[in-house]
Amino acid sequence: MNGTRLRLSNVEKSFGDRQVLSGIDLSVAPGEVICLIGASGSGKSTLLRCCNLLEPIDSGAIVLDGIDISAPGLDPDPHRRRIGMVFQSFNLFPHLSVLDNVAVGPRHVLGRPRTDARQRAIELLTRLGLDGHCDAFPDQLSGGQQQRVAIARSLAVDPDVLLLDEITSALDPELVGEVLDVVRTLKTSGMTMVMATHEMGFAREIADIVCFLHEGRILESGPPDVIFEQPTHDRTRAFLRRVLDAGRM
Repeated sequence: MNGTRLRLSNVEKSFGDRQVLSGIDLSVAPGEVICLIGASGSGKSTLLRCCNLLEPIDSGAIVLDGIDISAPGLDPDPHRRRIGMVFQSFNLFPHLSVLDNVAVGPRHVLGRPRTDARQRAIELLTRLGLDGHCDAFPDQLSGGQQQRVAIARSLAVDPDVLLLDEITSALDPELVGEVLDVVRTLKTSGMTMVMATHEMGFAREIADIVCFLHEGRILESGPPDVIFEQPTHDRTRAFLRRVLDAGRM
């Protein structure tokens, strides 16, 4: 993997008097998978939301393929379209069929003809094992199926980077595996991903780099075997001990 697809440089973000991100530096190469770990409230979700400018940053820079997309006065929309995001709560349109949920992005964001958008949606739903559910509505699906639809919807606009925010946290345990299988397939296909997760075993399996966040800072980062077997920071070691004691590794 050569070059940098997405780079965060000294990113700061506060909500009122509460600083939630401080001095964030992160580089993501094309085809790389970065996993963000840390306790709830450590800043993982906010970091992801800043990556595609759902949350404006206070200072620093978000750079996509060499362009500072966070620069004041720059229209973020053309660049935001290149960064897909999958949320933990699915966020599907309840009044639209599965097929239309996936086709809505290509039609309204990319301006593609209805026929082309629906064909692309069918291809993605087939790829994710949902071709038999095109006419169903979200509330007729399991949580795992809804999350796979949400992933298909994000992929439908052909993003260069995919952000995944705790995508299994709202699922029953027996449904987690089917969603993680989709992420494994995306990694194999070369998708660039930044993923916040509490699934430590999965992070260890799939990540190229693991970043441990604590109180809005990346305290340490490195290959999974290093972070999980030889963490250097006391906070990282304490976090991993709690995870191990809870049986989540």
